[in-house]
Amino acid sequence: MSPRSLPLALALCALSACTPAARAPTAPPAQAAAAPAAAARSAETDVAPCPLDASAMDGWNDRAPPRRIHGNTYYVGTCGIAAILVVGAEGSILIDGGTEQAPEAILANIRALGFASEDVEVLLNTHEHSDHAGGFAALQRATGAPLLARAQAVETLRSGKSGRDDPQFGHLTGFPGVADVRALPADGRVRLGELTLQAHATPGHAPGGTSWTWRSCDAARRCLDIAYVDSHTAISDESYRFGEHPAYVADFTGSIDRVASLPCDLLITPHPIASNLLARFHGDAPLVDAGACRRFADGARSQLQKRLSTEAAGDRP
Repeated sequence: MSPRSLPLALALCALSACTPAARAPTAPPAQAAAAPAAAARSAETDVAPCPLDASAMDGWNDRAPPRRIHGNTYYVGTCGIAAILVVGAEGSILIDGGTEQAPEAILANIRALGFASEDVEVLLNTHEHSDHAGGFAALQRATGAPLLARAQAVETLRSGKSGRDDPQFGHLTGFPGVADVRALPADGRVRLGELTLQAHATPGHAPGGTSWTWRSCDAARRCLDIAYVDSHTAISDESYRFGEHPAYVADFTGSIDRVASLPCDLLITPHPIASNLLARFHGDAPLVDAGACRRFADGARSQLQKRLSTEAAGDRP
């Protein structure tokens, strides 16, 4: 049964109501293993490589070479903004939609890897800003898949407009609203066939911030915990002061603590530069690093404290 009709054919449950996911290694799903090797090689060689010296603001709409990250997990985004495809025997899950201009590149990358866009059964989001959610409306039209998000992000994703509870409100641009957005329980699970992805509430950069973890095994039965960790930069428009919102700062700090404790053999971030991902793809740094989430959290904690200190000193951010 497809999740595109009600009742939703996904098991979505809060952590308090779920047993831990099995950790035993499993073989990769047949559909993931069946991706034509020739198509994957062609996809990487036919698309211009992303420059490794680009800034965080570069390449948001430039198609990146699609590639397998590990097992059933693939990079299908742009040079500046990630989109992640997780493939199973009963369909695929796509995390993040890029900018409003990105869907053409994302869909082309899915096809180039040997998969079909109509096999995308579920859309997921990290946070509700235009650079990661702007493409969802077009992707939903192309795939027919519902978008699942934490309750804090649902209205923004439906309307394409953020509220003043977002620190960056004054700097944010709108994006096309998504027709079918369904609320995901905080820290719930999304199941599609044998795929299980775990949501982790990580607000701070945006109120609906969500990180995702899942287990991925390759053909050699090497299984890794993959962590797709949301942005954790404490940035805002000119009128917002984090220090004036202690409850929000407490939630932000809790998010950072949560990231530090995630199962994390392989770190991915919505902005690839935040985890040095393209250089790691290139072999300039280890792709697999069990300490990456802890270091990412340490950096986020330091940046938040620096921002609070700047505000306390009366300086403009």
